[in-house]
Amino acid sequence: MTRVVVVGDLMTDAVARARFPLARASDTPAIVTMHGGGSGANIASWLAVEGSEVAFIGRRGADITGRNRDMELMGYGVDARLVMDPERPTGTCVVLVTHKGERTMLSDPGANAALSPEDLPRDLFTQGGHLHMSGYTLICEGSRDAGLAALDLARRAGMSISVDCASSAPVERTGAEPFLEWTHGVKLLFANADQAKVLTGREEPDAAAKVLTAWFPQVVVKLNKEGALWYTNSRSEPVRVPAETVDRVVDGTGAGDAFAAGFLPSWLNGKPPSDALAAGNALAAKCIANLGARPRL
Repeated sequence: MTRVVVVGDLMTDAVARARFPLARASDTPAIVTMHGGGSGANIASWLAVEGSEVAFIGRRGADITGRNRDMELMGYGVDARLVMDPERPTGTCVVLVTHKGERTMLSDPGANAALSPEDLPRDLFTQGGHLHMSGYTLICEGSRDAGLAALDLARRAGMSISVDCASSAPVERTGAEPFLEWTHGVKLLFANADQAKVLTGREEPDAAAKVLTAWFPQVVVKLNKEGALWYTNSRSEPVRVPAETVDRVVDGTGAGDAFAAGFLPSWLNGKPPSDALAAGNALAAKCIANLGARPRL
């Protein structure tokens, strides 16, 4: 089994689900819950719960939420390599979910923004392993050097590498050209349709995926209710797999992370792209419907 090393963000999510349309500048009844979060930590947790050997590299604050996140990661079976920041708090994300399910996120990276190359345990970067990089690590100026150092260590060790685009608005603020330059040569890119559009300017996911293969040998574009597609420049058409039907939608937060965690083990084991896409869609559906063990880290 290929060990997966995840470098990325660790957060506490404060999720507010509005029961009615938002009453701007006033009060709206909501259900508010607190969870572990962060794209990188989410993926690591899902991978571990689903049986993969996984280590997570990140940074947390010297606070009770950081300790809780650390313990949760270990409880899921993740080899958590977290550096404790003596000054910055553990990252926090406020997730506003409208009554129609649309999500808006307000993020404070906290200790994530101080991740440094010195925080990377060299023993994890070994031949035969796989590095998965959360795009947030590269987008955030404070952690960018650590992200670039991790990519370099993985390349030198002969590891395969995948990167997730993280979120469309931060990528757009950072700029498509720098992001593509930092990640050029990575074997596999995960993006959703909005992120692929930001990186390429192409409206259609198929066209965007085709453009992206100029930088990445393989590209996966997540299409929400339409499932996902995989593309490589040796094919004339992408492979598409529709999403699984979900009887009840409890919460879509982290579904894209669950998809990546479902896709990677099949892909690393050399399964056909259609099988890997189906595995990703299945775990995303499990996340959305809140079925069984559901890591929120």
